[in-house]
Amino acid sequence: MSKLVVLQPTKQPSISLLPSALSDFNGTKLCQIQYKRKVWQPKGALQVAASSTKKILVMGGTRFIGIFLSRLLVKEGHQVTLFTRGKAPIAQQLPGEPDSEYSDFKSKILHLKGDRKDFEFVKSSLSAEGFDVVYDINGREADEVEPILDALPNLEQYIYCSSAGVYLKSDLLPHCEIDAVDPKSRHKGKLNTENLLASRGVNWTSLRPVYIYGPLNYNPVEEWFFHRLKAGRPIPIPNSGVQITQLGHVKDLAKAFIQVLGNEKASKQVFNISGEKYVTFDGLAKACAKAAGFPEPEIVHYNPKEFDFGKKKAFPFRDQHFFASIEKAKHVLGWEPEFDLVEGLADSYNLDFGRGTYRKEADFSTDDMILGKSLVLQS
Repeated sequence: MSKLVVLQPTKQPSISLLPSALSDFNGTKLCQIQYKRKVWQPKGALQVAASSTKKILVMGGTRFIGIFLSRLLVKEGHQVTLFTRGKAPIAQQLPGEPDSEYSDFKSKILHLKGDRKDFEFVKSSLSAEGFDVVYDINGREADEVEPILDALPNLEQYIYCSSAGVYLKSDLLPHCEIDAVDPKSRHKGKLNTENLLASRGVNWTSLRPVYIYGPLNYNPVEEWFFHRLKAGRPIPIPNSGVQITQLGHVKDLAKAFIQVLGNEKASKQVFNISGEKYVTFDGLAKACAKAAGFPEPEIVHYNPKEFDFGKKKAFPFRDQHFFASIEKAKHVLGWEPEFDLVEGLADSYNLDFGRGTYRKEADFSTDDMILGKSLVLQS
């Protein structure tokens, strides 16, 4: 039988970003869905639609999204258990988090240690404990989800973290929830999981984030820019730099996860979640500089086809237009992103990189290849 462990508390210059008006983008289409207008909650308000306290299992929970989500769930009074392999601390104090809030969270969070790929253990341990709701933050393949569904036949809701990367590449943007998906994408496992949930007849909800950023981000999104800004280096950006992309703050994503809990309007639905506005690659570099208090950076454009970077990734974003409509989440759920881009990047910098913490050491080797060729061409 699995064991739940309760952790006892211990003390411990102006930038112009691309507007969101889609009429400015050649070839853009609007999503063909009409939604009724909602009265928005004031900024900072957080409402959970669930009518009662739930016994919640979070698959993952000790990295990035799960850290912020689990705190919100505990604050709302739910009994929250994190299912992890136990390689990372179950509770760690967040930058800027008051001691009292951290102690309260640590005293209430529960832990179920195991490997989700050990399907027999998953089925036996989850069926023994029983849960009302599952938040699956780290699921990548459908076969990892099936044992969870088998173990919890009376599950009230399965809430899944998918990805906007499941959409089929298109010249018609932004991506909407009704758009074609790509069964061969590198996120095909998440797409297969959504299909599994639909076929099993469970009450499910799937959120599809675009690029996620914020404090403790383990993907080199904003961190990639911050390393170069801090070192006073030029920022190499592929091709023209006007490629349009979209970032959503992790705290806004966590809030969206809360708002689908127990929400009938979220039943068997998919929602894109990201920031309100889109931004070019060049605009993102300038936004990072503004947010962190650095001078506007020198930007160097290059043609990726002229270089052999080997297995190294020279730029952290896919070299294409990639953004999604969040209108469905706004109108159906009444969800609104609280962070604009510069404000969100400042939050990330001040609570993480600006304190000297980051996930990956700076690697400028591909930059040096690009800048070296640029200097030769200039001379």
